[in-house]
Amino acid sequence: MRTLIVDDEPVARKILREELELLGSIEVVGEAENGEVALQKISSTKPDIVFLDIQMPVMSGFELLSRVNRGHLPVIVMVTAYDQYAIQAFQAGAVDYLLKPISQQRLAQAVERAKRIAEKPLQVAENLAHLQEIVPRGTTTSPKFRKIVGRLDEDFFLLSLDEVLAFQADGDATWIITSEKRYKATQNLKSIEERLQDSSFRRIHRNALVNIEQIRKLSMITSQRWILTLNNGDEFIVSKREARKVRDILKW
Repeated sequence: MRTLIVDDEPVARKILREELELLGSIEVVGEAENGEVALQKISSTKPDIVFLDIQMPVMSGFELLSRVNRGHLPVIVMVTAYDQYAIQAFQAGAVDYLLKPISQQRLAQAVERAKRIAEKPLQVAENLAHLQEIVPRGTTTSPKFRKIVGRLDEDFFLLSLDEVLAFQADGDATWIITSEKRYKATQNLKSIEERLQDSSFRRIHRNALVNIEQIRKLSMITSQRWILTLNNGDEFIVSKREARKVRDILKW
């Protein structure tokens, strides 16, 4: 398993490298002293696992997570001397959290867990999206659904809701529409709608959710039939059942 170590302390990186190399099944492909350098190395070395410290200068571990969003997505194992971030990290369900100093047995468990996850790229992407919902402890802000996982060919992308214009169901598939591309969603439209409550997305047809902040034009056909045009030029028919929501949008 190709592995990247990210920690601002050289001694900590050295100790972790030595412990990982003792496991035999790990190839350490690089080290980084902060999140900014780590982003570059994730792109160039394409590690399967990233052992990530949280508190670092330039860019923290959580800031790094918010920037890892497309193409090759590694499994993230959090490594820190502080236990107060454990709840946030474990919200992802499959990403491990190691407290320094790390015992060899605990490290081996984390690697085995990471290996199992790395074999499932969709789970890796969903976990990263979940991690990016985390709000640092001590704030009053509630975690929000901020990222959606989309697939393009064999790659998974973490898309910000701000860049999504609409979600459209087509048979068994659900598509994520952005200004430039269409990605295949990993969830159905109903599940996406449930997670998007209290957001800027509204259902305007049984097969479509649109971002009201991306509406360019509303054209009335009849009192209960509308055509909605988004900023990229895509047009959607508003169903009679959802016409009331169009009137709400006009008030907005």
